[in-house]
Amino acid sequence: MRLTILHTNDIHSNFENFSKIVNQISEWKDSNTLILDAGDFADFKRIELLGTDGLAAMELLDTTGYDALAVGNNEIFQGLDVLKYMAANAKIPLLSCNLRCLGHLEIEEVKRSIIINKNGLRILIIGASPDLGPFNELLGFTLIDYLGAVQHEINESQDEYDLCILLSHLGMDKDKEIAVKISGIDIIIGGHFHILMDQPEIVNGTIIHTSGAQGEHIGKLVVEVNRNQVQLIEGNNINILNSEESTIIQELVKQNKKKAIDRLSEPFCTINKNLWHDVVEENPMTNLLADALQDFLVCDLAIINSGVINGGIKKGDVSRKKIIELCPSPLNPTSFKIQGKDLWEALQNSLDTDYCYADGKGAGFRGKYVGRLHVSNAVIEHDGRNILNIYIHGVSLNMEQWYTVASSDYLQRGTGYQTLARNQDEQYNKEYLRDIIQEYVMKEVFVEKAFVERWLLK
Repeated sequence: MRLTILHTNDIHSNFENFSKIVNQISEWKDSNTLILDAGDFADFKRIELLGTDGLAAMELLDTTGYDALAVGNNEIFQGLDVLKYMAANAKIPLLSCNLRCLGHLEIEEVKRSIIINKNGLRILIIGASPDLGPFNELLGFTLIDYLGAVQHEINESQDEYDLCILLSHLGMDKDKEIAVKISGIDIIIGGHFHILMDQPEIVNGTIIHTSGAQGEHIGKLVVEVNRNQVQLIEGNNINILNSEESTIIQELVKQNKKKAIDRLSEPFCTINKNLWHDVVEENPMTNLLADALQDFLVCDLAIINSGVINGGIKKGDVSRKKIIELCPSPLNPTSFKIQGKDLWEALQNSLDTDYCYADGKGAGFRGKYVGRLHVSNAVIEHDGRNILNIYIHGVSLNMEQWYTVASSDYLQRGTGYQTLARNQDEQYNKEYLRDIIQEYVMKEVFVEKAFVERWLLK
C-alpha cells in the first residue's frame, strides 16, 4: 500500500501560516493520507490560547483532520492542568510515551501511543516529549527515559501493526540515537530543533524527516509498505508562504480571539499613572518589574531587561488581557549568584544601544529586542558612555564579591548579556514574569517607586 504522510512541527501558534498549510492539506489528502504534528503547535504567546486554556489550538487541529499531535515543550508550558484540559477536550490524540505526572504516574488524558488503521494498514504512532530539566517539576511533570519508553511501546504492540512512526519532539540528536539503538521504527517525524531538511535522512534503515518551524513549510513523505517492508518513494518540504489562507481557519481564529478577549478583558485593578516603556531608555514599566522581582525573590539586587516587555500600561483600568499582550514570553523569575565584575560588564554593555536593539531571540522569548537592563536595590552612575560607579543597597560594588540576583531564566542563561551566564546556584520559580507584573501593578507603592531613576547621569 502507498501511504502519504503530511506533517508539521514547531508551528508555535503561527496560525496565519497554518491557515495556508490547511489549504494545501485539503488539496493533497485522500483516504491514504496521514496528517501529523511533532509538537510545539500550541504556543501560549497568543491570546487565543491563553483565553481558552489551549482549546483554540485543539479546535484548529481537529477541524483540519490531524491524526495525532506529539506533546512538545510548548504544550506543557502552562502546566499539568492545562495540558490535561486540552487533551481531554480534543478529538486529536495528544501523544507522549515518556511524560508523566510527579511521582511517575501516567497522565490519563495523554496517550503513549495509538494504532490507526488506514485502509487495512495498521500504523503504530508513538509520541515523545523533551526533558526540560529543572522546569519539569515546576510545571508538575517528570520524564522517564525516552529510549526505554519508546521500546516499551514497540514491545507492547508487537504483531499489532504494519508500520511504526515515532512522532518526536526530542530533537535531531536523540532522533538519530533512537534510530541507531532501537529497531522496529520505520519513520521518525521530528521537531524541537527547528531544522528544515532538504530531504529525509535514512539512519540505520529509519527514515527521519523534520520541517523547520513557524509553519513556513509542510513536510510530505510518500512510502510504499509491503509485508512490513517500507520504501521511501518521495520526501520533501514544501514552502507554503505564497499559498492562499483557509477561510475556515481564519474564521475559527477570529471566533476564539473574541472568546479570549471577552474572558480576559475584565479589569482587575486601576492605576493612576502612565507606566510608559522604552527599549533603550530607563522606564517605569521595566522598573516596576525589577522592583517586583526584588521583592518576590529577596536578593541583593534585581536585574531585568526591557525587551521582555512589549509596551507600557496607560493609567486607568488594567486587565489580564493587557498584561498578556505586554509580556507574552513564558519566562520564569529566577535567582542566581554572580560576581560583581560580571554584573559590571553586563551593565556597561547595556549603555551601548547596539546591545539594547540586538535581536532578543532565545529560549522562551516572544519579544523583538534584548533591551536596556533595569535594576532594583541598586544605583548606577555613568557619563553616558561609561559606568562610573555602581552602588548596591548604598554600598559600592565589589568586583570580586558574589551577589544574589533576582532576574529571569532568560538573563540567567546569558541571552543578550553573556557575562550574566557566569553564575551559579540558580533557582527557578514556576510563575511567569507576567504573573509577577499582574501581582505588583496592583500595589500603589510599587507603581510610585517605578518612577525613581536608577541610572544617574553625572
